[in-house]
Amino acid sequence: MGMKLLLSSGRLKIFLICIIFLILSSPLSGQEAIKGNEFDKLIQRLLNDGFEKETIETLFFNKKVFFNPEGVSSFFIHTESSLNYDQFTSDKSIADALKYIETYKSELEQAQKIYGVDKTIITAILLVETRLGTYLGNRIVINTLSTMAALTDEVLRERIWDSIPDKKKPDKEAFIKKVEMRSKWGYEELKALIKYMKQEGLSPETLKGSYAGAMGIAQFMPSNALTLAKDGNNDGKIDLFTHADAIFSVANYLAHYGWKPGIARQRQHEVLFSYNHSNYYVDTLLKISDKLKG
Repeated sequence: MGMKLLLSSGRLKIFLICIIFLILSSPLSGQEAIKGNEFDKLIQRLLNDGFEKETIETLFFNKKVFFNPEGVSSFFIHTESSLNYDQFTSDKSIADALKYIETYKSELEQAQKIYGVDKTIITAILLVETRLGTYLGNRIVINTLSTMAALTDEVLRERIWDSIPDKKKPDKEAFIKKVEMRSKWGYEELKALIKYMKQEGLSPETLKGSYAGAMGIAQFMPSNALTLAKDGNNDGKIDLFTHADAIFSVANYLAHYGWKPGIARQRQHEVLFSYNHSNYYVDTLLKISDKLKG
C-alpha cells in the first residue's frame, strides 16, 4: 500500500512538471500572456466593430505590440508651455529651412501650385514638427494608441498613474478626466491606424512616432493619414516618412481646412490652428514663414 502511494506520488510529480513545462513553453507565455490579458477587452471591442479576426490577432500577437504605460504616461504630463518654440526661429533653424526649400524645390513648388499653400508655410510646419524630418520619434505608434485606447479599464488606468513620477503627477481628478477623453480619442485613432496599415501594407513595428501617436515627417495622426495624406512622388503608395508625400500631405491638409492663396493673416492663423491647437505654435509658424520670405 505504501509502495503504491509512493509510486502514485512520483507519477503526480512527473505529471505536474510536464504541465509546468508545457505552460512555460507555450507561445502565449511570458510577455505575450500578460499582453493578451491587457488587450483582451480592446481586441473584443475591435472585433465587435467589424474588424477581421485574423487581422486583429496578427496585430496583437506580434511580440513588438504591447501595453506601454511608461511611454503613454508622457502624454499626461506634457504641457505646451514647456516647449521652446523660439529655437525654430534661430538663425541656424532658418538656414536649415532655406536649404530644405532648395533641396525639395520641385516638390514644394508643385504642391504650392496644386493646393495653393505657400511653400514657406509647408516648410515651417515640417521644421517645427520634426526638424525637417531629422527627429521623427521612436515610439511604436500602435503601442501608444492601443495603450491609450485600453484605458477604459480602471486597472490599466492605475498602471499609467503609477508610472508617472511622483514629482510630475497631475491632479488625480484632472488626470482621470483627461484619460476618459483621450481613451475615446485613442480608440478612434487606433481604428484609423489599423485601416491605414492595411491600406498601405505596413507592419506595425515600422510605424514609429511621437508620445501622442503622431507619425512621419509631418507628424500626421492616423485619421489624417487615412483621409488627407497624399502620394507626392506618384509611386502608388502613401509613405509619410518620405519628403514628397509629407510635403503634399501638409499642403492638402491646409487646403482642406481653408487655405487659399492670398488669404488674410487672421485667416492663415485660423487654418494653421487646425494643425495644432496652440496660438504659440501658429505664431511661430508665421514668424518662420516671414523669415523665409526675407
